[in-house]
Amino acid sequence: MSTTKIAIVTGAGTGVGRAASLALMQAGFTVVLAGRRLELLQETQKLGEAIGQSLPVQADMADPASIAALFDKTVATYGQLDLLFNNAGMGAPPVPFEDLSLQQWQTVVDTNLTAPFLCTQHAFRIMKDQTPRGGRIINNGSISAHAPRPFSAAYTSTKHAITGLTKSSNLDGRAYDIAVGQIDIGNAATPMTDRMVQGVLQPDGRTIAEPRMDAKAVGDAVAYMAGLPLDANVLFMTVMATKMPFVGRG
Repeated sequence: MSTTKIAIVTGAGTGVGRAASLALMQAGFTVVLAGRRLELLQETQKLGEAIGQSLPVQADMADPASIAALFDKTVATYGQLDLLFNNAGMGAPPVPFEDLSLQQWQTVVDTNLTAPFLCTQHAFRIMKDQTPRGGRIINNGSISAHAPRPFSAAYTSTKHAITGLTKSSNLDGRAYDIAVGQIDIGNAATPMTDRMVQGVLQPDGRTIAEPRMDAKAVGDAVAYMAGLPLDANVLFMTVMATKMPFVGRG
């Protein structure tokens, strides 16, 4: 096995995935950049050229065969896997609960929950059989793993479920020296949160702008979690914009 550590980051073309990929490269990982849009992955690769190594691999988290091909490509190229960051995610349109279609629900579940489940299975199979044995998996949970926004049933449900996946896989991974943790992110400045600058709906019916934070803070937190020895683990970490409406009543 190489002394270089190998990481897979899903959703690596933009936002948190890009920030985490760059931070991991800075920390010495070779990063397999996974996502649907190859051109965005190549942008991430170019941004990281001066600090580390990466490999863009086009992969659709809604397609189990594409997920399998991602892990096959990683093992064929590097022969190992030390870190998986289950980051890719999406939301449904913000419609009233009773108007959310089954297809919209299932699309979010496929990407936000089924894909991390499948990725984690593939990572388990690789990590338990490699020498030295073990590795680390980090799941992107979100503040929505704790508290919902209005009209977010699909997204919020999957993020609550990610917490269950984190706990279960952490327990099952102990036998193979696989450490699993979760990072819950609040209002990182990414394309997904651009709408917050103009204002988003609050539980009391108001629409207000919300503070955001630099996504680099999230990338640095992921790199910290990734850098721990396998006998230590951050089970849950919350990284959020300090003044966002979450703690207390806003």
